[in-house]
Amino acid sequence: MTLHLPGADGTLRAYEPRSEPRAAVAPGSAFTSRTVFSAAHVVADPFADVSPDSPAAVDWDATLAFRRHLWSHGLGVAEAMDTAQRGMGLDWAGAAELIRRSAAEAKAAGGRIACGAGTDQLTAGTLAEVRAAYEEQLAVVEESGAQAILMASRALAATARGPEDYLDVYGHLLRQTTEPVILHWLGPMFDPALEGYWGSADLDAATDTFLEVIAAHPDKVDGIKVSLLDARREVDLRRRLPKGVRCYTGDDFHYPELIVGDEQGFSHALLGVFDPLGPLAAEAVRVLDTGDTDGFRALLDPTVELSRHLFRAPTRFYKTGVVFLAWLAGHQSHFTMVGGLQSARSLPHFARAYELADSLDLFPDPKLAEDRMRTLLHLYGVTP
Repeated sequence: MTLHLPGADGTLRAYEPRSEPRAAVAPGSAFTSRTVFSAAHVVADPFADVSPDSPAAVDWDATLAFRRHLWSHGLGVAEAMDTAQRGMGLDWAGAAELIRRSAAEAKAAGGRIACGAGTDQLTAGTLAEVRAAYEEQLAVVEESGAQAILMASRALAATARGPEDYLDVYGHLLRQTTEPVILHWLGPMFDPALEGYWGSADLDAATDTFLEVIAAHPDKVDGIKVSLLDARREVDLRRRLPKGVRCYTGDDFHYPELIVGDEQGFSHALLGVFDPLGPLAAEAVRVLDTGDTDGFRALLDPTVELSRHLFRAPTRFYKTGVVFLAWLAGHQSHFTMVGGLQSARSLPHFARAYELADSLDLFPDPKLAEDRMRTLLHLYGVTP
């Protein structure tokens, strides 16, 4: 049946949904050519009597089931990251519980997991307090048995006086980590509070400081996760990394070309967009494992338009589109988010996301997705 989808100009356009799903992607083992993580969203408890200012109420069964879905396709899970609404509905207490539960689930499922350690106990503080906050979170991650991802810190960005403070804090942390970590450089398009990270708004100067941190402790850095949405800068950065330090692309605009790479190297992946793309992304990486770069690009290149739509400015609200697609795909029974963030995107935005995802055959049950999209349209008053 035809759907009438609203556009940004306020008009309705007719859209004919797909009626048959694409062939199911069979679960599979780990990849051989790339290390690939999907940053995973959390599922809110829709029956909790909370406000946007309340601690997050999480539906743990649905949240962990989604992680098992990702692991079943061979993807690693990047836990308690930006995609899980860290600092946007999920506080440190909720993140700590998420880390413990997901790490235990990963152990039972045989899945790979890396978890974010930051400083979101603080809004601001001295450098000593920033270090202590990082140490507390690192301890939780390491005690859970997960790999640690050192996330960018709003408190450090607010406190640091220059590059030397970043060198001090990160050097202090890396000297005490028990296993190599992933360093995360999250750009201000994802979080405006991180403007000037690494001690400078000049990205060339910031890159030099970032590389100085890594060069001082290459044995403690498994890799870097770069989320600057600048493919050229990422390629330049990965070519300057010490041998053995991976680059995990976090560029949700240019990921196919960055993962394929060039004659001088390639990026691995740690991507929020692989949350809705999980099975398709896994299929593409397995094609790449055979050396078929054209086949990989043929599968993933068509997904970039959807990703750019989900991550359009204000980029930090991409989580709303990710959870919306999880609802349409049947991974959760409702479209609510911690912090009430389901209101962060417009109906035309949702309509276009649905259209793009449907055209990519992302929905295991297209009729369910159509019915849920129709329900949302009716809720918003679309009654053609």
